[in-house]
Amino acid sequence: MEKAHLRQNPATEADDDDAAPAVEKPEPGHVTLSSRPGNHEHAPASHDPDRPDLSFPFQTTNTAEGGFTDEYRLASKTGFIAADLALRPVPSHYHRLPAVLADPEKVLRLKEVRLVTWYENDPEDPRNWNNAYKWYITFVCALSVVSIAFATAIIAGDFGDVMEEFQVSEVVVALSVSLMIIGFGLGPLILAPLSELHGRRPFWVAPFLVYIIFNIPCALAKNIGTLLVSRFLCGLFGSGPFALAGGAIADIWDNNERGFAVALFAAAPYGGPVLGPIVGGFIGETVGWRWIFWVNMMFAGVVVCLCATIPETYAPAILLKRAKRLRVETGDPHITTEQELFRKSLKEIVVETAVRPFEMIATEPILTLLSLYASLIYGLLYAFFFSFPIVFSEGYGYNDGITGLMFCSVLIGVGLALFVTPRLERDYLRRAKEKGGHADPEDRLIGMMIGCWFIPIGMFIFAWTSPPTVMPGGGNWVGPCSAGIPFGFGMVVLYFSANAYIIDAYPGYVASALAAKIVIRSGLGAATPLFITAMFHNLGNGWAASVWGFISLGLIPIPFCFYRYGKWVRSKSKRAI
Repeated sequence: MEKAHLRQNPATEADDDDAAPAVEKPEPGHVTLSSRPGNHEHAPASHDPDRPDLSFPFQTTNTAEGGFTDEYRLASKTGFIAADLALRPVPSHYHRLPAVLADPEKVLRLKEVRLVTWYENDPEDPRNWNNAYKWYITFVCALSVVSIAFATAIIAGDFGDVMEEFQVSEVVVALSVSLMIIGFGLGPLILAPLSELHGRRPFWVAPFLVYIIFNIPCALAKNIGTLLVSRFLCGLFGSGPFALAGGAIADIWDNNERGFAVALFAAAPYGGPVLGPIVGGFIGETVGWRWIFWVNMMFAGVVVCLCATIPETYAPAILLKRAKRLRVETGDPHITTEQELFRKSLKEIVVETAVRPFEMIATEPILTLLSLYASLIYGLLYAFFFSFPIVFSEGYGYNDGITGLMFCSVLIGVGLALFVTPRLERDYLRRAKEKGGHADPEDRLIGMMIGCWFIPIGMFIFAWTSPPTVMPGGGNWVGPCSAGIPFGFGMVVLYFSANAYIIDAYPGYVASALAAKIVIRSGLGAATPLFITAMFHNLGNGWAASVWGFISLGLIPIPFCFYRYGKWVRSKSKRAI
């Protein structure tokens, strides 16, 4: 399709000062879509147009030039929407008119352009698929995240034998966890924009197969270098589910109906690592550490077969394919999608994925503090993988298998959180209804204000029920083991709430905001295993765990402060609404 006449002077960033005049709107709402007679575009009842559209191709669409559109969520009788009426400013505190709408000549040309949208009750719309099938896809998405997160910590079940075979310190072996987590942080920065350009389906299988292959050198490693490099590559190629699963769930469940589905996804990155030491401990104890990777490879093989059954769910990819077909069938070159019409250059995509997340970390206090808080909890989870063996293997004399079983308490806490997170979503919808259908992003913080108390509770229980404060004997193991219940519960509830707040606060920059969060989370998650063992040995179990308890106590005011002053902080931001 010829579209050069609409892109004579493309802007490179949504916040460029010279892209278009800025208009301050202290409380921006959704821009109501006008409609030409006879078309009757509308959003399905399951869709709230005032909440972020997670299926929008944020990283590959030049929103400075074309703005935003509801094209990928609307349904119409004709299957088209007029481009000049569909485009709107990027949601932020300062609304800027898209460059194409600021140029009268381009606006006239836009009147000829028709953006492809869904038909009413469109069978190709993933939101209209059978509920049972949608739950199957949700289950596979969550399981894929569990399987990859599981792989990060499974080696923690038998560190001792790896140290003995390669004659290296525990810190060096801990790098096998840290490097895989770093791979998780880098992979989505590459896979996310690729999936926007080519759809999600190709990236469910191809990178996963490469990840499975790199488990082989892990199992056959003759030296520690081979193991560490292979683990990093496992993380890099295995990060596909982290880049795809959340978006796929958002594709098939609209934003007013995805409560429990999102709860499952929120728990998966935390539940998966907890399963790792439980399984890895018994495998290492019985057949040796190398079989840990063979078993992990088998698990991944089953999961990739299930992932291969996931169809294309990404609305922009489905509608782009339809637009190309309709252009051929009708001979009309003006049929397109916004992503095709305003696609970013490679340079702009690199800036969006590799530069803007770090820029936002430096300039957006909401994003920085919330990401740090959630990332600290993620780091504490991996700290448990190293502190539990100190308490239960060194203190109680348990073997690796029994020590791994102690992580069941964290799983119990994660399971309890799954009953709470859907209720938090219903509470949010109730608050939105009470406010006339438009809740504030701060209403998402209720979960954080509940979950934040459970983290220090869990850490202090672990600190002062472990040896030498409470010596081994009888049922004394219950004390430090039970610390995992409040920790697991608070961890998932807090993360669920923080993630939702970030999305709602930055609806125009969701991809960059979540990428920034992933970078911080991976950094803290990778760093924690490298010093936690020395910390517990040098400070003792009580004070080492208490340090983390006091740090988590010090972070408790964050959600309360943003609940009270978040609206004012957002008003000072160029990117928040």
